[in-house]
Amino acid sequence: MSSLEQPLGLDKLPSMSTIDRTQRFSSGGCHPRVDNMGMGNCNEDDEESTTETFPWKKLPRDLSRDDFSQKTLTNGRNKMEFGMIDDSFSDCHYSPKCNTKCLQGLAYKFLNGIPRFVKIVEVGPRDGLQNEKNTVPTAVKIELIHRLASSGLSVIEATSFVSPKWVPQLADAKDVMQAVHKLEGIRLPVLTPNLKGFEAAIAAGAREVAVFASASESFSKSNINCSIEESLARYRAVTHAAKELSIPVRGYVSCVAGCPVEGPIPPSKVAYVAKELYDMGCFEISLGDTIGVGTPGTVVPLLLAVMAVIPIEALAVHFHDTYGQSLPNILVSLQMGISTVDSSVAGLGGCPYAKGASGNVATEDVVYMLNGLGVKTNVDLGKLILAGDFINNHLGRPSSSKTAIASNQLTIHPSNKSY
Repeated sequence: MSSLEQPLGLDKLPSMSTIDRTQRFSSGGCHPRVDNMGMGNCNEDDEESTTETFPWKKLPRDLSRDDFSQKTLTNGRNKMEFGMIDDSFSDCHYSPKCNTKCLQGLAYKFLNGIPRFVKIVEVGPRDGLQNEKNTVPTAVKIELIHRLASSGLSVIEATSFVSPKWVPQLADAKDVMQAVHKLEGIRLPVLTPNLKGFEAAIAAGAREVAVFASASESFSKSNINCSIEESLARYRAVTHAAKELSIPVRGYVSCVAGCPVEGPIPPSKVAYVAKELYDMGCFEISLGDTIGVGTPGTVVPLLLAVMAVIPIEALAVHFHDTYGQSLPNILVSLQMGISTVDSSVAGLGGCPYAKGASGNVATEDVVYMLNGLGVKTNVDLGKLILAGDFINNHLGRPSSSKTAIASNQLTIHPSNKSY
């Protein structure tokens, strides 16, 4: 996430060149092979080290069409076997004799797990704006939240009750919250890193809060000056206080795909932190690829590990687009049954942890993709684009959303239309 935690300057992190970063997050530098579906092929000596990250490499490839159909029909929409490299439909790609039933089977295979409705958690007003160097006026933040709400977004992360010393951009958290907390039908969670922040948020009218923890020990110590276990103890105090007031608490896990200090993070470590947050009372756990290094090949085993300990309906995903992988990562998450996606209008936000890292996936791009899949979001894309235009005009820069850029070149906004 674009700093769910206190901003950390690049000077506090070890330098990491572009080549080094790419090698560290590319399955040990393995070279892709044509006959391996583009997943990459490792030498035998590397097999044990990649078993947890790429478990499907140990799975058989001779699943027959009849077996596949029977299993998927038996297990239902959300019980498909993901990670399996399946050749059972390969004849459909080239054979002129491929019948309608075969094609329907192909569609079922790839679209079966996708939910009919996806809840979007808009994080632009907090996660998107907090790293802006120039102070954004309180009135602009309030107007942005109102515009986002009018587009149909029902969950908008409004601000963060952290020390102004660490995040000057959000020093007006109290004023923002007091101005928007009465919006009807809109959930407005705020980030509360400790009990003091929680108390300030409640006093300002907050009715939902969020806490965060890192899956990387190094990142946790560098960023919030405490270990993972110490941070979890801190959040137990917050969740306990919230429970007494019947305040819902959302949990974030950062660095789920990789850490700028440690490199790739094992899925088992992410699952541990996520379960700790869930067990202490967080109703939803958002898995954040803080520096945007995840790919569908690493997201699948990550989600499988977390889904083994937390109900799928309690999970959300939060991707950054540093390497252009956000939408593919979201798509594979949807195919696995995830139905909550975090995003930021106009792609607001940046990552101070890795030089050149871009911000959150743009909400406009997520909505456009979901519209194309026939998935409901209740979001008016045209109004959403206008909300993005509003904040970008204030910031004095173009949108990071490809959908917004393309639609602004047309005479009409795409709204919810198909082309």
